[in-house]
Amino acid sequence: MRDLPFTRPSLGDAEQQAVREVLESGWITTGPKTAQFETALADYLGGGVTVVSFNSATSGLEAILLAAGIGPGDEVIVPAMSFVATANVVVRVGARPVFVEVDLVSRNLRVDEVRDALTDRTRAIMPVHFAGRAVDLAPLRELAESHRLLLIEDAAQAIGSEYEGKRIGASGNPVCFSFHPNKNITTIEGGAVACRDTALLARLRRLRFHGIERDAAGNMDVPEWGGKMNLPDVNAALGLAQLPRLDGFNARRRELARRYLTELPDHPALVLPQEVDGHSWHMFCICLDFEALGTERSAVQQQLQAVGIGCGIHYPAMHLFSMYQALGYAAGDFPVAERIGTQTLTLPLFPDMLDEDVTRVCRALMQLLDGATR
Repeated sequence: MRDLPFTRPSLGDAEQQAVREVLESGWITTGPKTAQFETALADYLGGGVTVVSFNSATSGLEAILLAAGIGPGDEVIVPAMSFVATANVVVRVGARPVFVEVDLVSRNLRVDEVRDALTDRTRAIMPVHFAGRAVDLAPLRELAESHRLLLIEDAAQAIGSEYEGKRIGASGNPVCFSFHPNKNITTIEGGAVACRDTALLARLRRLRFHGIERDAAGNMDVPEWGGKMNLPDVNAALGLAQLPRLDGFNARRRELARRYLTELPDHPALVLPQEVDGHSWHMFCICLDFEALGTERSAVQQQLQAVGIGCGIHYPAMHLFSMYQALGYAAGDFPVAERIGTQTLTLPLFPDMLDEDVTRVCRALMQLLDGATR
């Protein structure tokens, strides 16, 4: 019986050939392949957006905040449930992350919580499309517009997801994607920002490469600080090979997720995610009430690992990390995020899985649930 990790990138001959061609070309850093990837991704997203690539989604989010002039004294509203990079980039630019509660099933932030968290120091709202399920953007857009706030979408997990029939990233406000190996397509490491704001885009390009600007004759100037956040051609070539496969990958992810939802039992200790239109199913995360089952998460992980099934933990509640407790956050501030952080378990989900792999995972979980309730 083969080992089943919680995720695995889908890489084949096309990806190997694309990388080989770049290596043989002698030009492996940022160049023509990166430009082609940015154009191809913008065409895929639609909406007339322009794409600027980065060496990670984290760099992209940081660059958006810097380009928007967000810094010390400012506040950015973020969900209490996400990968810690979402809040870390806010701290990195000197601003304060203001956490808000999330929904138990979608794990996305709620607009009422955002509204209550607004202050005269709020500069931006940063929703996260958790596991590929789109946040309800319409009320957030209305709220951001009425308070003249920047809406920054952390779509690290949502490449190929849709909201109201349009792809996430086509909206025109800054939207950031990740192409880490555990994402729905990969460039090994990498990210991108989609946007229609030409001034913001110009600053993003400067910030990602030492603040450098060149005129038509190639003369160089450095009008502001910039980092080293560029995506190399060898990574972009992999992305160019992966992008045409994205819709197929996501279709298969949806099939596997539906199978999970059909085969997993209705159990009082189990909270399942929900299928909605436009979901790209980056992950399949459940909540298990380990205390009610008389066990611990580590024990369940060990039992699953013993039969060759890997799983992840996505994620601990961010406000409970030491750095954020030092900012004044504490246990009890966001009970739903804390419950998710304590009970979450990420089950295997990737396009190369077989239907019987899902059945195998479900049977193993049902045996654990049955044994715990006897």
